[in-house]
Amino acid sequence: MVTLNRIYTRAGDKGATRLASGATVSKASLRVETYGAVDETNACIGLARLHTAGGPLDDILARIQNELFDLGADLATPAKPDEIEGQMLRILDSQVARLEQEIDHLNGGLPALTSFVLPGGSAAAAALHLARTVARRAERVAVALMESGEDVSGPAFRYLNRLSDLLFVAARAANDQGRADVFWRSGATR
Repeated sequence: MVTLNRIYTRAGDKGATRLASGATVSKASLRVETYGAVDETNACIGLARLHTAGGPLDDILARIQNELFDLGADLATPAKPDEIEGQMLRILDSQVARLEQEIDHLNGGLPALTSFVLPGGSAAAAALHLARTVARRAERVAVALMESGEDVSGPAFRYLNRLSDLLFVAARAANDQGRADVFWRSGATR
């Protein structure tokens, strides 16, 4: 259980923060940047939900917002070699599979694409496209974190990858099932 009685602690005034493990790291570390981008994605989804309330996407987005806190906890807690499975809050393969099922379900009702989709259309779709781009940034930073030799769990990374795909098809669904998508017109303004 998390209890926050005091919002500011002054502990980060010199540019450092603590991971969930208790380790002190720079606020500019790739790990902090990764879970910070996940937090930004969550905020973007919250904005999108202002436009999906009561609609078919809202329950999916509400669950994802909660799972993004789980993902942040996973990313903020580097794995230890002696970690016992289930001991730490980690993203599970079943959560990735649920995203895949939802992508397939949402995409099943959409017309096939014949061009790239511009981020726009309805307010909900525009906000979901924004969330998608921030999720892609989180994924890129997670790759940089892994390439630097740091551990990111496979399910956490796959969740990030599927999340941006889900947000893309959700944006199309929010655009009147793709009928109100705004398409790129190659070279149209030359």
